Amino acid sequence: MSLTIQPNCTDNPEFGTIPVNTALDMILEAIHPSSNLETIPVQDCYGRVLAEDIHSTIMVPPFTNSAMDGYAIHHQDIPAAAEQLSKLTIIGTTVAGQAFQGKVNQGETVRIMTGAVMPEGTDSVIIQEHVETKNDTITIDSRHQSGQNVRQAGEDIKPGDCVLNKGRQCLPADAGIIASLGIPEIKVFSPLRVAVFSTGSEVCDFSQKATDSSQTTTIFDSNRYSLCAALKPYPVDIVDMGIIPDNPQHLKTAFLEASQNAELIITSGGVSVGEADYTKQVLAELGQIEFWTVAMKPGRPIAFGKINSALLFGLPGNPVAVMVTWCFLLKPALEKMLGITNAPVIPSFQARSLSHIRKRPGRTEYQRGILKPDGHGQWSVETTGKQGSGILTSMCKANAFIVLEHDHGSVKPGDMVNVQPFSGIF
Repeated sequence: MSLTIQPNCTDNPEFGTIPVNTALDMILEAIHPSSNLETIPVQDCYGRVLAEDIHSTIMVPPFTNSAMDGYAIHHQDIPAAAEQLSKLTIIGTTVAGQAFQGKVNQGETVRIMTGAVMPEGTDSVIIQEHVETKNDTITIDSRHQSGQNVRQAGEDIKPGDCVLNKGRQCLPADAGIIASLGIPEIKVFSPLRVAVFSTGSEVCDFSQKATDSSQTTTIFDSNRYSLCAALKPYPVDIVDMGIIPDNPQHLKTAFLEASQNAELIITSGGVSVGEADYTKQVLAELGQIEFWTVAMKPGRPIAFGKINSALLFGLPGNPVAVMVTWCFLLKPALEKMLGITNAPVIPSFQARSLSHIRKRPGRTEYQRGILKPDGHGQWSVETTGKQGSGILTSMCKANAFIVLEHDHGSVKPGDMVNVQPFSGIF
């Protein structure tokens, strides 16, 4: 006599799951960038997403100027032959913000400081370390070139140039370049409202004082804190809804409230198949769910869909699964919702595995690894040890993911594997 068993994560291939790439394509297809705009001062632009192209109406630099401290000359005064020298008469000094009055003729030079307007009649600058000075003259040799150490007007930016594109999440240098164009305010996409909560009657917050009887049955919530920290680099307003117990009515109330107050809902826990995993049941009643499971480890039970007009990600309850699904599914979705077009490309390259890794084809696995140079111009990687989806220390010890693709099998020490450094993800 044999037992009838339900489809589960030990099946090969996993029943009812879709590949990671298919899941991501479905997510991105369902997302439309925000259309809400606001105007902000340029000094507040860091991390915000441009809602329009930035065009210049001026030249940068606005005038031809010296790139170095030295002496402004006409290039014809540079000796033609290696053994020749030229002696030039110093007729004045010019500094940044104060133009030289008069014209410089051949055989003459002006002492010039960095940023100063090039005097009329000059086109090259000899740095002060390359001249010999005596009284009111300098002597130069033939090592120099026409136009050296000079910034030409408009060589960086010309009128009409598109300097920054719509969809760019602004970096510190962007604030400087916008300001250099004389633009005091810019249009950006408004912050996205994101509701975050954890589920589970076994989960408590550290603000709640655990009693002696509960210390053996409850765990401190980590997922909400990891997710809120991951959201910090983005222009979002976080609605922290705390912890919702395993109660269908409480969950229903929380989801409806979140859908009314946020454009994106992120939850953790309750999306598996346990008897107390009510999140799946409630979502099926309230919303439109695109998929429940993805062929990935960790992170297999994940829900994506919509409640009212709010997009929903129901992440697994295990903390490593939360971080993995954030990195490879939720993060690119959030960036599209925010209209970001310059999100960093996550670098992926081959490294030699120092570990034996058991893996079956049929799902993508994200092992936590320690990546380091091997001393011979190559990279090696080893796992952080136990890879259970509840072992959050495996994320803290790691500096890279070892990505074993859908059809990849087990790995032996010495095999080459794909790695993605955390520095390109977090």
